[in-house]
Amino acid sequence: MATGADVRDILELGGVESENTGTINKKDIINSDKKKSKKSSETLTFKRPEGMHREVYALLYSDKKDAPPLLPSDTTQGYRTVKAKLGSKKVRPWKWMPFTNPARKDGAMFYHWRRAAEEGKDYPFARFNKTVQVPVYSEQEYQMYLHDDAWTKAETDHLFDLARRFDLRFVVIHDRYDHQQFKKRSVEDLKERYYHICAKLANIRAAPGTDLKIPVFDAGHERRRKEQLERLYNRTPEQVAEEEYLIQELRKIETRKKEREKRTQDLQKLITAADTTTEQRRAERKAPKKKLPQKKETEKPAVPETAGIKFPDFKSAGVTLRSQRMKLPSSVGQKKIKALEQMLMELGVDLNPMPTEEIVQMFNELRSDLVLLYELKQAFANCEYELQMLRHRYEALAKAGSIGPLSAEGAHPDGQAGLGIEEGKGDAKDQIIDVVGAPLTPNSRKRRVSASSSSSIKKVKKL
Repeated sequence: MATGADVRDILELGGVESENTGTINKKDIINSDKKKSKKSSETLTFKRPEGMHREVYALLYSDKKDAPPLLPSDTTQGYRTVKAKLGSKKVRPWKWMPFTNPARKDGAMFYHWRRAAEEGKDYPFARFNKTVQVPVYSEQEYQMYLHDDAWTKAETDHLFDLARRFDLRFVVIHDRYDHQQFKKRSVEDLKERYYHICAKLANIRAAPGTDLKIPVFDAGHERRRKEQLERLYNRTPEQVAEEEYLIQELRKIETRKKEREKRTQDLQKLITAADTTTEQRRAERKAPKKKLPQKKETEKPAVPETAGIKFPDFKSAGVTLRSQRMKLPSSVGQKKIKALEQMLMELGVDLNPMPTEEIVQMFNELRSDLVLLYELKQAFANCEYELQMLRHRYEALAKAGSIGPLSAEGAHPDGQAGLGIEEGKGDAKDQIIDVVGAPLTPNSRKRRVSASSSSSIKKVKKL
C-alpha cells in the first residue's frame, strides 16, 4: 500500500522541489533530468543477477529506473540508447504532395510525404537513373559503311532498338530478340555486330588527329571461354579427384626441386671455399718469407677467411689470452664438433695443444680443413645416394616396360636425358617419377656420414 511519502514523491511536492512552484517553462522541460539527478543518486541500486547478460539487463532496468526507449535517437552518450528528448521548438511542417519521376516517360503521378519547404523541387532520386548512349546512324551511313551481307538493315535496327530499351543487357536482348522474324543469333553474334557498328561510327565521326578509345569485342575468344567453362562445369568427380592429385604431386616435385637447388648451392660454396683455400696455401708457400717487426706480429690473422671455420679476430684493446683464439665459434654445430674431435683423436692430435703463435695458427687451419673435408664428404654421400635412388627407379620402370633401357652414359637411346612416363595408362598415378629425388631420412644420413668420415680419416693416415 502506498504511503504519503510515496504520493508526495510521485507528485514532486516534498523537499526542495516544493519551492519551485508556478508555471512550467522551457527550462523545466529540457533540464528535468538534472533536477532528478540528486534523487536518483540517493536511491538504492540493484546489481545485475549472475548469469544474465548486460544487454538483457539494460532492457529491464537502467541507472534511472526508466523504461526502455520507445523512440530512437541520434545521441551516442552512454552504452544504452537514450530516449529522445522532445523540446519546445517549432517543428518543420510536412505535407502530402504529388510528384513525378523524370526518369519515367509515361507521366505517371505519385504522392508522398515531403517537407513543405521542398515543394516544387525535382524528385531527388531521379539523378540515379543512368542511361546508356546508344549511337544512331542514318540511312546513308548504313549503306556506305555499315552494310553487311549477313545482316539486314531491319535486323540491325531491331538490335539497336533492343539495346536502347534494355541498356545493353545482352542476355535480356537475346531473350527478347525476334527469332521468328529474323535469323537465330547467339549472344556473341549480337555483341559482335553492335560493337562493330559502334567502332565504325566512332572512326567516321571522329575529328582528324584525335586519339579514340574504340571498344573491341573478340567473339571467337568469348566462344572459346564459354566452351572451356562448360567443359570445366561438366567434369566428373573422378576427373576432379585426378586433377587435385596431380596438383599435389606437382607441388611436392617443386618443393623437392627447391631443396635440391639449395643443396647444390651449398655444395658449390663448399667447393669454392676448398679451391680458394688451396690456392691461398700455395701462394703463401711460394712467396718469400720476410721477417716482420715484433710490433706487427699481433696483427696477423689467425686463419684465412675462406676456410671452413671463421675464427674471431681479437683486435680490441686490452690483454687477451692466446688460447682464446683456439675456441670454436658458436656457429659450428655440436654434430660437427663431435666429428672434429673424433677425427683429431684418430689422427693422434692433442685437443688442447700448447697455444704458441705458430701452433695456434696451424691448429686452427687444420681444424678448418677437417670441417671443410667433413662437409664435402657429407655432400658427396648425399649426391651419390640420390643418384643411386634414381638409377633404381629407372631400372624398375625399365623392367615394367614403361620406358626404354638405360644406355651406358645414363641417357635414352634417342639421345634425350631424363626420365619419362608412358601416357594413357590406368596406373599412371602409381608410376609418377620425382625427377628431383626424394629427401634423405635422418638415420640413413647418419650412417653415411659416419662411414664417409671414417674412410676420410683412413685416407689421411695413409698420406
